[in-house]
Amino acid sequence: MTTFVFVTKVITVMAANSQFAIAVHILTVLVKAGEENVKSDYIAASVKTNPVVIRRILGDLSQSKLVISQTGANGGTRLAKCPKEINLADVHKAVSCGNTFALHRQTNDDCLIGKNIQCVLEKLQGEINDVVEAKLAQFSLQSVLEAVEEVGCKKGKVLS
Repeated sequence: MTTFVFVTKVITVMAANSQFAIAVHILTVLVKAGEENVKSDYIAASVKTNPVVIRRILGDLSQSKLVISQTGANGGTRLAKCPKEINLADVHKAVSCGNTFALHRQTNDDCLIGKNIQCVLEKLQGEINDVVEAKLAQFSLQSVLEAVEEVGCKKGKVLS
């Protein structure tokens, strides 16, 4: 007689902030459009989201001087700089993605670990953020478009 034991593990996954990914998607559409103004409805269709979400992120990108938006019949948005001059670290800063992980603030000061864990994690968080920014700075919007056009999502291929 064979006995099977099944164990079910429930995992709760928090959704990561997708503003950076959406911002890169938006900007890549604008790179492809060149000097042409692109309407938020068109971008929203590509991203598969509401145009309001696109306009909110475009506002952040505009404040960081990465895009120029115009209203009216011929309105829309285009890049403010050459796509080779905008790197992914610029985009990351523009949409204020925050830290790599959140810190738990309510710890027990009567406990050695509770009293000191924040300091350790804050230092680690700073180092990780610096590494992420440095890596993102290596890639321009032009290189993102080239990767999308060249290979799509072939396994093993990342931006170069």
